[in-house]
Amino acid sequence: MSIRMRFDGDHSEQELQSLRQWLLDDPEVRRHARVRLGGPPVQDGEMGAALDVIELIVDSGFEALNFALAYVAWRATRPAKPSVTIEHDGTKIVLTDGDPETVEKIVRALEAKRS
Repeated sequence: MSIRMRFDGDHSEQELQSLRQWLLDDPEVRRHARVRLGGPPVQDGEMGAALDVIELIVDSGFEALNFALAYVAWRATRPAKPSVTIEHDGTKIVLTDGDPETVEKIVRALEAKRS
């Protein structure tokens, strides 16, 4: 299973780097997901572009709730609150806050395709 996250705003690359490190520091997420940064595909003759996405490649032991809680905890530390789009298996959700309903939105979006 693959989960992709993209931020909106002027500091999206910094936010990506910060969230990536936060997820790598979370033992439950790190145990069941490979976290990497990526950019848009590079065409022949073009230079690589800026990083614009975090991708999690997760195994069967992955728990959406652990990821959602890590995301909400990270978001609470951020001075700016940019919106983030999470994509998984054709489903996209756009998050603009980190309230308890956000945890539910993430879990529903990620678990819906696993059942």
